[in-house]
Amino acid sequence: LMVWLRRTTHYLFIVVVAVNSTLLTINAGDYIFYTDWAWTSFVVFSISQSTMLVVGAIYYMLFTGVPGTATYYATIMTIYTWVAKGAWFALGYPYDFIAVPVWIPSAMLLDLTYWATRRNKHAAIIIGGTLVGLSLPLFNMINLLLVRDPLEMAFKYPRPTLPPYMTPIEPQVGKFYNTPVALGSGAGAVLSVPIAALGAKLNTWTYRWMAA
Repeated sequence: LMVWLRRTTHYLFIVVVAVNSTLLTINAGDYIFYTDWAWTSFVVFSISQSTMLVVGAIYYMLFTGVPGTATYYATIMTIYTWVAKGAWFALGYPYDFIAVPVWIPSAMLLDLTYWATRRNKHAAIIIGGTLVGLSLPLFNMINLLLVRDPLEMAFKYPRPTLPPYMTPIEPQVGKFYNTPVALGSGAGAVLSVPIAALGAKLNTWTYRWMAA
């Protein structure tokens, strides 16, 4: 019974942590953080999203030992953000008011790495973490290019509760990072590996707690 309870609890934690990771995206200083700041500082956005995804995804993938868990984790995050998008739309805001980040393809690469290396934890950390960091900025830039004038959305609907230092700054033409995808991918690939290792270590600590 205790084994069943603990396993059930941790599968529930996958949902809880994925939802809270999504809340970080929506509420990090601005409840439409992604739409505003992904354009103003795409590199910073890419790093934060890559590391946030990889730490939770690898934690639960290694916990279950099942390739596909990372994608499951990213899918929960995506669904929850679509719910938030629908909520704002229902309140009368435009459809593009919230752009949903693309986490799933990067999580699939992490799962594929784990599966292709026959559940090798270290390969998942090094190769999978690198692939997440490299791919997420690319997928999200493609996603943003499909949004109808995101800067108009950012400035046309101001948030009165937003502190002045968090107000989006419209990038100057020609000065908005020469290569935002390349910079985001490079920095994300480097930083996602140690963060993936942290997720793996958290998994080890969890097993120690379970054995107590």
